[in-house]
Amino acid sequence: MISVRRHQEAEPGASRTVRFEGCEFGSDVSLFVVDADPGRGSALHVHPYAETWVIRKGEAEFTIGNQKTRGSAGDIVVGPANIPHRFENVGVDQLEIVCIHPSQTIQQVLV
Repeated sequence: MISVRRHQEAEPGASRTVRFEGCEFGSDVSLFVVDADPGRGSALHVHPYAETWVIRKGEAEFTIGNQKTRGSAGDIVVGPANIPHRFENVGVDQLEIVCIHPSQTIQQVLV
């Protein structure tokens, strides 16, 4: 059976982040598709699994534990399990990033 989650435009002023939980579609992978304004990003949080980020557009700074690194369009960054992390759009344009969670559900705890 084919499952499709159709794109829906966000309401004006609403978050443009798309949350996809694989369990709702028979998938073992969950993800966020993020479209973030400059200066915006995620709060510090942790997962019981590694998270993989695919930067599609823009520039992001990642804080993973006590380390920081930057990535730009085309880069793939991986943060290990159980280490607090976050990202922020440090560019002047929109940041488009896919945050991949190898789990049927997104298991996230804010730190």
